[in-house]
Amino acid sequence: MAIEQTQVLPAPVLEGALTAFTKKLTPLIGQQIDTTKFDPQVAAQTQLQKDVTTAASGLGSLVGPDAFKPFMSPYQQEVIDTTLAEFDRQQGIQQTGLRDAAIGAGAFGGARSGILEAEFLNNQLANRANLQAQLLNQGFMQAQAAAANDLTARQGLGAFQQGIGQADQAFAQAQLDANQIAAREAEFEPFTRLGLVGQQLAQIQPGAFPTTTVGFQSSAPPASPLASFLGGAAGAGGVLGKLGIFG
Repeated sequence: MAIEQTQVLPAPVLEGALTAFTKKLTPLIGQQIDTTKFDPQVAAQTQLQKDVTTAASGLGSLVGPDAFKPFMSPYQQEVIDTTLAEFDRQQGIQQTGLRDAAIGAGAFGGARSGILEAEFLNNQLANRANLQAQLLNQGFMQAQAAAANDLTARQGLGAFQQGIGQADQAFAQAQLDANQIAAREAEFEPFTRLGLVGQQLAQIQPGAFPTTTVGFQSSAPPASPLASFLGGAAGAGGVLGKLGIFG
């Protein structure tokens, strides 16, 4: 008994195109995608960011009980010595005047004169110690304020440098991401091209290719590694958003 077979052939005008299409498609079926060509990368820290980290490690000397010492004036001891020398000179003048008064009153060398002179010397010693303490405290307060101001200035400069460093790092990350996307598109280019051709052929002769299986649907690009590294609004939404790099 003869077997009758019915076969739907493509239109002659499409036969050459379909043959060429299948020849190109067949090698792609078993082709492996080299994903190493578009591996995600994180931009390295900039030199500014590294410098900020190094500088921050040295801020320990600007806090604590000895932070004021580097800011003490080298002339403070000279000021103290000069001031105390003038104090001693004035004390000598006053003591001489006290003795002259006792001599004039005929009481020099007596018990009362000795008591008055001893009381005068005790008071002067106390006054001298108090003056020295005031001078030392003044120098300490000035040095402490200078140390605090220096620490604040360094912190502000560090924050400024860190911001610039992060902006530079974000720009480098944008370049890495752009290169990754370009490499990814290049790797999938044969699939994309044949997918588009297949869709066109299917429209010319409906049924030649199931429209649900032809073509390549490009997936969304992966999230930026730097955005994940910086973390949420403080990273991608703050630095990258201000730069306008990622929308």
